[in-house]
Amino acid sequence: MTPEPSPLPEPQRPPLPTGLRRAAVRLPVHMFRAGLGPLFRGRLLLLVHTGRTTGLPRRTVIEVVESATVDGRRTWTVASGFGPGADWYRNLLRTPHATVQAGRGFHAVTAHALPAEDGGGLMARYAPRHPRTARRLAAFMGFTVDGSAADYRRVGESIPFVRLVEGTGPGR
Repeated sequence: MTPEPSPLPEPQRPPLPTGLRRAAVRLPVHMFRAGLGPLFRGRLLLLVHTGRTTGLPRRTVIEVVESATVDGRRTWTVASGFGPGADWYRNLLRTPHATVQAGRGFHAVTAHALPAEDGGGLMARYAPRHPRTARRLAAFMGFTVDGSAADYRRVGESIPFVRLVEGTGPGR
């Protein structure tokens, strides 16, 4: 009988960027709006969602962890690197209908929060495809990883993941 791995301690989430760092982080939003979305080759999406308190459109660029086509609909799975307190994540929980821009194409989507065990599997699959990015992402979020699939799986169980499903948003 193998011992059950101990749960990860709550990570020290990074502070939200301010000042020049915030401007640098927001640069991809302006690049998408200028029609330069194809430069990101599907690794990043522009998410247009509804603010939970203002009701106004908000724009955020997020990294795609996994994309697929299921039952003829495109799906994009993304992670909230700033944890469950990230504004875009909380906004999607309140109003799951949104739009994503992938390259130059726009897609109406509905967001579905994924259970922790799905997040673990996603991170375990993502890490071998993008080892440096996965290690940096884990460190950015306050986790230390040894590089094993089991370790990435445990980290993934602590990260909020969202699946964006095409064709289920408003107006479709």
